[in-house]
Amino acid sequence: MAKEQINKTSVGKRHKCPNCPKTFAYPSDLKQHKRFHTGERPFKCQKCKKQFHTFGNLNVHLRTHSGEKPFKCAICDKRFSQSSTLEKHSRIHSGEKPFKCGICHKRFCQSGHLKRHSRVHSGEKPFKCTICLRQFSESSSLRKHSRTHSGEKPFKCAICDKQFNQSGSLHAHSRTHSGEKPFKCLRCNKAFSQRINLQRHSRRFHSKDEELPPPEKYIKVVIVRHETMFVRCR
Repeated sequence: MAKEQINKTSVGKRHKCPNCPKTFAYPSDLKQHKRFHTGERPFKCQKCKKQFHTFGNLNVHLRTHSGEKPFKCAICDKRFSQSSTLEKHSRIHSGEKPFKCGICHKRFCQSGHLKRHSRVHSGEKPFKCTICLRQFSESSSLRKHSRTHSGEKPFKCAICDKQFNQSGSLHAHSRTHSGEKPFKCLRCNKAFSQRINLQRHSRRFHSKDEELPPPEKYIKVVIVRHETMFVRCR
């Protein structure tokens, strides 16, 4: 009760953080915020001993152990452990893209996607390899790169058991089993399972050919096994 009275009398007051410009309406909120500066994590998970700044964050974490997903999408019935994740998911259905790039005006459905995109303009590469010091704009690119040092190959072909360090390499390899050849030469209609093989073919056999007409002069036709054929318009 005493705490409730303190909070009520604090309404309208501004409690400023001594470490950053942030201000808060309640002293309890300021106290909670200060933990991000001090590193204090007083709330501990009894199952895995992981610690958290706030009790709310601990509660969210506990759902990773219990498997509880109380937040359900009203459209597709998919369930989520956090309300914020449901909110992000709902934009898939609504098409809402509330986050806009201030430079090129491209829009995104998640703030993280906008932040990642902004590095295209800034050239920022905050993710550095600790072994060769090469830098990357995305954490996923650093993870892929790190496998060149570790030799890790987590992607395994279900047919021949060959392993790869990138999912894209596995996908390209799988075409050797399926026979799929989605990359077709516009000049001679020869098809290839990998884009790089098409590029090599073009340089070797067609580098001196006359320039192709612009793309709008072709009709894209999808045929069996997802191959692509281009037919020239008259």
